[in-house]
Amino acid sequence: MDTPIVDFVKEYIENNGTRFHMPGHKGHVFFGLEPYDITEIKGADVLHHGDGIIAKSEKNASELFGSGRTHYSTEGSTHCIKAMLAILAMQRKDRKRRPYLLAARNVHRSMIDACALLDLDIHFMKHQSNSLCTCVISAEILKDALAKEDVLPLAVYVTTPDYLGQTTDISALARVCKQYDIPLVVDHAHGAYRHFLEEAKHPMDLGAAMCCDSAHKTLPVLTGGAYLHIGKEFTERFEPYASQAMALFGSTSPSYLIMQSLDLCNAYLDQSFRKEIHTLVKQIDKDKKALQEIGIPIEESEELKIVIHTAQCGYEGEEIAEEMRQFGIECEYADREHVVWMLSPQNEECDHSRMLHWAKKSVLVTKPKEPLRTEMYQIYGSKQVLTIREAVLAPSERINVTDASGRICAAETISCPPAIPIAISGEEITKEMIQAFQSFQLEKVSVVKE
Repeated sequence: MDTPIVDFVKEYIENNGTRFHMPGHKGHVFFGLEPYDITEIKGADVLHHGDGIIAKSEKNASELFGSGRTHYSTEGSTHCIKAMLAILAMQRKDRKRRPYLLAARNVHRSMIDACALLDLDIHFMKHQSNSLCTCVISAEILKDALAKEDVLPLAVYVTTPDYLGQTTDISALARVCKQYDIPLVVDHAHGAYRHFLEEAKHPMDLGAAMCCDSAHKTLPVLTGGAYLHIGKEFTERFEPYASQAMALFGSTSPSYLIMQSLDLCNAYLDQSFRKEIHTLVKQIDKDKKALQEIGIPIEESEELKIVIHTAQCGYEGEEIAEEMRQFGIECEYADREHVVWMLSPQNEECDHSRMLHWAKKSVLVTKPKEPLRTEMYQIYGSKQVLTIREAVLAPSERINVTDASGRICAAETISCPPAIPIAISGEEITKEMIQAFQSFQLEKVSVVKE
């Protein structure tokens, strides 16, 4: 597969011309990548309005993922999520009723931000979980939620895989959405690789209308590289608004370094990735079994995550994450009960050996304790006093979490990762929410001034 963006930049560098254009480093080496860091010069095309090399590269990506249309972002899935919601808002026909999304509670903060900017409401599907990160929605839960609504939502919105590697049955939800003629929109930031599994499990394979992928999370792409995919059945409906929506929230100075990494990744996905991902999935399965045999409690999760349930052995995840650092291992995420590792084909054999070396010496194995009590987060059912937009744009103040009961949440207060709001802007903060804030060591919360 060709790499038009990479090829253009290489040719530009080889011509060794005078750069009377941005960026200010002029291609001279300070950090090391400056020669490849260009701007929208003639022939370089324009992101979000491409008709040249960027458009060609995006078409390559679309063919690889089996989408109707794929758009690049250099600003992560955060950018793509905002654009997806803008597309939904732009194409809606009913302008009399307030628009809303029917969503799982474990949404990323960028979704809340987008609702504030676009003045959209959210109705959350009720599902109890012992983790803020996880909210697996079944077809039955979705059907029950839709049956309780007087007016159908703009879309159903879910996050899968989530930070703890739990997955939702997208095909089952897509079938329900099709019955109601509602688009299914998926935050698939953690799952770009899933189209290339032996059994494809990507939203574009399973009936979703739109989804985002953070290419940089699981593919060899620079941080910020992401895709917005539009399903083939929804291209005619959504594509006319896509470039406008991406431009609405995107920088006019996109990173050509990130675009080149997305472009080069196309060739990698086309050539060797399927074989490499197949080998890696088998290796991770072996790793999980080996860890369990040593005595490390492993939770079931999506293919490229290893989720360690530290609480089962009496330790908080943050404690064990610190222990791992003593063995040269840095995790993706740790909370009170878990440590999460994310792997890719770019991990080396020594990385897999190092995890087993740590496991044999870990206090989880050598000094296990009584299991920690599992916390259930009762954060559903809080009263929505203001719209999300009203709350975010209202005068606000930061107060101690312990004093926040009964106050209205302004800007969302999060721990990042996972960047999942405990209280949604406009909601009345409950005692249960305060307990959740404290479990994430959050001491201050933003509330609307009284």
